[in-house]
Amino acid sequence: MTELKSGDEIILTTMEHHSNLVPWHLVAERTGAVLKHVRVTEAGEFDLEHFKSLLSDKTKLVSVVHVSNMLGTVVPATEVARLAHAQGAKVLLDACQSVPHLPIDVQALDCDWLVASGHKMCGPTGIGFLYGKLELLRSMPPFLGGGSMIQDVFLDHSTYADLPERFEAGTPAIAEAIALGAAIDYLNNIGMDRIHAYEQELTAYLFEQLNPIPELTLYGPQPKADGSGRAAIAAFTVQDLHPNDLATLLDQSGIAIRTGHHCTQPLHHELGISGSARASLYLYNTLEEIDIFVQELKSTIAFFRGLMD
Repeated sequence: MTELKSGDEIILTTMEHHSNLVPWHLVAERTGAVLKHVRVTEAGEFDLEHFKSLLSDKTKLVSVVHVSNMLGTVVPATEVARLAHAQGAKVLLDACQSVPHLPIDVQALDCDWLVASGHKMCGPTGIGFLYGKLELLRSMPPFLGGGSMIQDVFLDHSTYADLPERFEAGTPAIAEAIALGAAIDYLNNIGMDRIHAYEQELTAYLFEQLNPIPELTLYGPQPKADGSGRAAIAAFTVQDLHPNDLATLLDQSGIAIRTGHHCTQPLHHELGISGSARASLYLYNTLEEIDIFVQELKSTIAFFRGLMD
């Protein structure tokens, strides 16, 4: 694996979570690498044609989100990898929002690295995992030094352990790793295909209920009739209402949504909004809960409209 140098290009997207933006800012400052960003289309999809136009022999790394945590957009990761590899670039996939929800086959995706976090998949906080192609991981030097990652230590030099210990300096997060393993077993026992199919059913129903509400502006692609084509979330704004005000009243009715920029400030800037509200669904949610959410959302909007009249 070659080191990045001045003038090398890293391609990201405008919908990246800050965790896949800020590290590359630091890398660019340190190496002189240039950051480029793939736009989203009017429908909130990954702009594949714009991505193609950004690729060149200067492209060394493509690091993109697999599923947007705000728009719900599913990036065509296999095609992205194919195009990037044709230019000799490596591909890192931020799969934090896809691993808990979709069946994932890293060999089919052909990504060079894939990362995910434990707390998104019913596991504990403070732990995640990195997948990488074996030859790439073996070519990478350690990024942290300390105990556990060494083979032999002398006064003037050290030799390093083989994978994965080479990248795991210090005392391991033992309890977190055990808990994450249990969470993975839990999801696998249910079946990722079943989880995905159920989420599609929930998504179709959620948008069927939200689309007719005239005050809402929904962001990201619309799901297909069967709920496929996007993640099981809905980010929205209501004209003249602050998302935090919506969330406060919904919270009093026992409805938990998230508001703010969702760690995607650049995306919100591009959309021309300071923040949004987001309803998120997972395997433990039900159609009945969607009904309650939509009913309370309509009541909350009506309440605020009454104050404005």
